[in-house]
Amino acid sequence: MVDIALIGAGRIGKIHGGNLARQPGMRLKYVCDAVPEAASELAANLGAAVADLDRVFSDAAVQAVAIASSTDTHAGLILRAAAARKAIFCEKPVDLDVGRAREVQAAVAAARVPCLIGFQRRYDPTFAALKRRLDAGEIGEVEVLAITSRDPAPPPIAYIERSGGIFKDQLIHDFDVCRWILGDEAQTVYAASSCLVDQAIAKAGDADTTAVTIRTRKGRLGQINTSRRAAYGYDQRFEVLGSGGMLAAGNHRPTEVSAHRPGGISVDTPEPFFLERYRTAYAEEMIHFAAVLRGEVAPRAAIEDGIRALEIAEAATRSAKEGRAVTL
Repeated sequence: MVDIALIGAGRIGKIHGGNLARQPGMRLKYVCDAVPEAASELAANLGAAVADLDRVFSDAAVQAVAIASSTDTHAGLILRAAAARKAIFCEKPVDLDVGRAREVQAAVAAARVPCLIGFQRRYDPTFAALKRRLDAGEIGEVEVLAITSRDPAPPPIAYIERSGGIFKDQLIHDFDVCRWILGDEAQTVYAASSCLVDQAIAKAGDADTTAVTIRTRKGRLGQINTSRRAAYGYDQRFEVLGSGGMLAAGNHRPTEVSAHRPGGISVDTPEPFFLERYRTAYAEEMIHFAAVLRGEVAPRAAIEDGIRALEIAEAATRSAKEGRAVTL
C-alpha cells in the first residue's frame, strides 16, 4: 500500500483527490490546504486526515505527494518533496520563472525521485489514440500541427493578475501538445496577442486572444490559436497533416445524439469546460501515476516536459511583447 498526501483542496485538488482515493494499492493519507475548512471537507469526503505541510513532509510513511495548490507554491513544494525523497505529481507549471524551474529540475534529478507534471491532455483517450496512430506511421511524415484551444469565458481578473500571463497559463498545455505530437523541439516562436474579450484583462497587463507559430528543429510547423471566450463551449481540437494524409481530434460533447428536423440538424454543444472535457484524462493521469510509483512505467509527462513547455511560453511572451520571432 502506497501512502500519498494531497496538497491543495480546491477545484483541481478535489478531482485529483477523488481519483487518488480510488486507486487500488494507494491510500490517500493526508489532505493539506491553506484554507483549513477546504482541507477538512475534502478529507472527510475521502476518508483521509488533515495535515499541515510539516507533517506531510516529515512522515516517512508518505511515499508520494500530489501538488494541486496555487502556481506560486509549486516550486517550493517540489523542492521540499525532493528533499524528503518523496515521489511527486504537480500541476502545471513548475514555476513562472524558467530559471527557478530549472533549479527545481536539478533538485529533482539529484534526489532521483519521479516528478510528473499535470499535462492531462496526454492522457485524453482521443488525443492519445491519435498519437498512437501517428507513431504507427498512418499518415507518414508529420509536417503541420494546427491547434484550436478556446475557453468558454475568461477567469476572474484576480486570477489573471497572478497567472503569469496567457502564454504561461492557458497556452502552456498547447505548447506541451505541440512538442508531444510533433515529436520535436521548438526552434523559433512567433506570437501575436490582442485583448478583444475584456479590456479589464488588458488593464491587468495580459491578453485574451493569441495566435502562435512554432517552427521546430526539423522544420515542422505548429500553429496555435486561442481565445479566453468561446460562446458555444470549451473548444479543444487539433489536426495533424502528414505526407500521407491527416489525422484530426475533435471536441467532446455531453452526448453524440443528433436531431434531424425540417429546420436543420443539431447536435450538443461541446463540453462546458476542462473539468468535464478532461474528466477521463484526469482519471487516467492518476492511474499512470500509480503505475509510475509501482515502477511499471516511466513518467509520460516528466519535469523535463514542464521545463520545455515553460521555455516556449517564455519565448512566446517575449515575441508578443517585442513583435518579432524569438529563437530558443
